[in-house]
Amino acid sequence: MTPADLSSTVARAVRRAVEDGELPAGTGVPERVVVERTRPGGVGDYATPVAFQVAKTVGSAPRHVADVLARRLAGEPGLDRVEITGAGFLNFTLAPRGAAGLVAEVLSRGARYGYADDAVEAGPFCWAPTAGFRQRAVHEAVVRILRSQGGGDDGAPTGVAPVARRDGDVVAAYGRDAATWAALAVPARETPQFGPPLLVQDESSELFLVRYAHARAKALGRGAARLGFHAEPGEVDAPDTPAATAPAPASTAPAPAPALLRLLAEYPLVLEAAAHRRAPERLVRFLVALADELLDFQHCVLPRGDEKPSAAHRARLALAEAAGTVLAGGLALLGIDAPDCL
Repeated sequence: MTPADLSSTVARAVRRAVEDGELPAGTGVPERVVVERTRPGGVGDYATPVAFQVAKTVGSAPRHVADVLARRLAGEPGLDRVEITGAGFLNFTLAPRGAAGLVAEVLSRGARYGYADDAVEAGPFCWAPTAGFRQRAVHEAVVRILRSQGGGDDGAPTGVAPVARRDGDVVAAYGRDAATWAALAVPARETPQFGPPLLVQDESSELFLVRYAHARAKALGRGAARLGFHAEPGEVDAPDTPAATAPAPASTAPAPAPALLRLLAEYPLVLEAAAHRRAPERLVRFLVALADELLDFQHCVLPRGDEKPSAAHRARLALAEAAGTVLAGGLALLGIDAPDCL
């Protein structure tokens, strides 16, 4: 179960509890259930305050609503444990999901991984001549993200803080992609920062970091092709030695993949939250975190020295390509190009 699946599963549990009379007929069934990563020290993997939201509509105690929902959700496939904390917070521990299935899903869906089933493509944007660059950049990114989640063109944030200099100067000085990144990197109400770091071509620049990580994923694929193997989703951390006592070479040792897999699994939830809050900066922050993990992971993907390509290498390459796919898809939603080479 993905985090996005969890959100829809909880909403369905509320609806069925009302239909079966476990919650009063007047209970409001939310269209969207907010599910967020549990904070450090919390219980489980994800949590939701939906019981408080539902309880308000019928004047019931949140704990009672949480009890009803917890009983219904306890047997759901993909959930390992459902717990209640505080006055009615629902906490979920997801059942372990194999890396192969997640990576295969990302690669099969491509740039549309994380999209809702009723997603639509964003059409061309038409603007009045008076619309400022940042207003356009924020509005277009929000609409793309909304449409990826099945929404429409309405609901873009208002009160977008303008840039501190003329639009033409910003684009001319930094290029459209860098200017767009800076415009979207902070909440719409805050003033974006422009300066020389936007043009730096090393990992101190977040835009460069994200695009470079995507380019590295592409380069790994080209390198693997030259070595005669291709990506194949598999269990990334499995040791690749025929005997339990045989020492594994450095690059077949368990790879630092769990954080990368966790981020891939969370991407649909990031898009859903960014759409709900009209907050493209959430996607920006996610892409930076994903790029960091991919650049750490890249060093164990290809064989080293006299090593022969193995199932472990094919699985790691598939994971790297999946991460690159998400980076490219996320940049496209922001309106930024993702070159294959840097």
